[in-house]
Amino acid sequence: MALIKSISGIRGTIGGKAGDNLTPQDIVECTAAFGQWVIEKTNNPKVVIGRDARISGEIVNNLVVSTLRSLGIDVVDLGLSTTPTVEIAVPLESAGAGIILTASHNPKQWNALKLLNHKGEFISAADGKEVLDKIAEGSITYADIDKLGSYTQDDTYVQKHIDQIFALDLVNVDDVKAMAPKVVVDCINSTGAISIIPLLEQMGCEVIALNTEMTGRFAHNPEPLPGNLSALSEAVKSNNAKLGIAVDPDVDRLALVSEDGEMFGEEYTLVVVADYILQHTPGATVSNLSSTRALRDVSEKHGVTYTAAAVGEVNVVTKMKETNAIIGGEGNGGIIYPTLHYGRDALVGIALILSYLAKFGKPISFLRRSYTSYTISKNKIQLTPEIDLDLVFDGLQKKYSQQPLNTIDGLKIEFDKDWVHLRKSNTEPIIRIYAESTSEVTANNLADKIKHDIKEILTNVTAG
Repeated sequence: MALIKSISGIRGTIGGKAGDNLTPQDIVECTAAFGQWVIEKTNNPKVVIGRDARISGEIVNNLVVSTLRSLGIDVVDLGLSTTPTVEIAVPLESAGAGIILTASHNPKQWNALKLLNHKGEFISAADGKEVLDKIAEGSITYADIDKLGSYTQDDTYVQKHIDQIFALDLVNVDDVKAMAPKVVVDCINSTGAISIIPLLEQMGCEVIALNTEMTGRFAHNPEPLPGNLSALSEAVKSNNAKLGIAVDPDVDRLALVSEDGEMFGEEYTLVVVADYILQHTPGATVSNLSSTRALRDVSEKHGVTYTAAAVGEVNVVTKMKETNAIIGGEGNGGIIYPTLHYGRDALVGIALILSYLAKFGKPISFLRRSYTSYTISKNKIQLTPEIDLDLVFDGLQKKYSQQPLNTIDGLKIEFDKDWVHLRKSNTEPIIRIYAESTSEVTANNLADKIKHDIKEILTNVTAG
């Protein structure tokens, strides 16, 4: 069981003791602190909320709504919705903030409060710290009886979200309707059922939907990784579908399955969208340090600048704004298309990919083979209290001083087109070590080499 309070919100497992798990007490404390921050920071006591279909969602929703209203904050409740839909709704409602009730790809026992600013974007690290400070202080002032907040329900925003996507210049609904593709989508027993299905149907697709019951009792591990998508792969092949689509429970991550049942690769979701956009609109691109080099390759092919950001959506968005990037995101299937909004959005990703396929005229497997195929090896080292990370990173920087280094988030070392990225986890006592190469063997060997280097550095420190 766990409870994690961070600058982006609070998440944890349902049940157990307050302070150790995500209990009603913890939910109320976090909501109250954020609500107080909204009132003081924005002077706009209005908050939009929405949730995925988790088992605990209704209970968490009721606690959040009641707490906000008790502070004198007006609440617009979108009900069952998606993360990107809530992000879009916040500025449309002229609200001071937003809260998304979802634990993203985590299993059913988890839930979370994700906190948005008045732009519908995740709050900054500085703002997050202020909220955490308010949780610690516990000095919340609630509203008098005549000043309680109002409550409004609005279930129209998923369609408004779809309408905004269809209004984008690079989304060609008529072309997709002419193609009339057969598409299989895994809704993972959450709000993909009320967002992805209508999006596809309105684009003229023949839709075969899996796991549409919005019970929050996920049919499989909800993270859209290859090992969890075997049923989707089989359904694509058995139905002779053109494409398979998988999302996570809050619909901000997107993974694809090619017409032959092969995984397109979650890392390549952003790559194919960027390739399509850059064919029509030149501009900078951004992904995080742990994402595939393939986006950089595509950017260089189109003659535009690629920049790496620290891991985390808020960091990617910040870097995108700094570089005026036209497309960006993360290698976990997170697409950020600022022409629509600054947030990961599986719906806009699907619409852009279908538009690209309609123009491409060939199966998506052909498109996948047009990109260099990289493999990322994901490893970790357990940390103990006596390990001095500064000494470890300093030792690695000295050892590889002749290689290109990036220290904005841990340490990234480049070896021609191969790379390794080390960073301390924000949630576990581990160092994450990601390595990428065109060869799986080389990627694994590179990660093993760095792990050996770390042990050597620690041994030398101990001996010294």
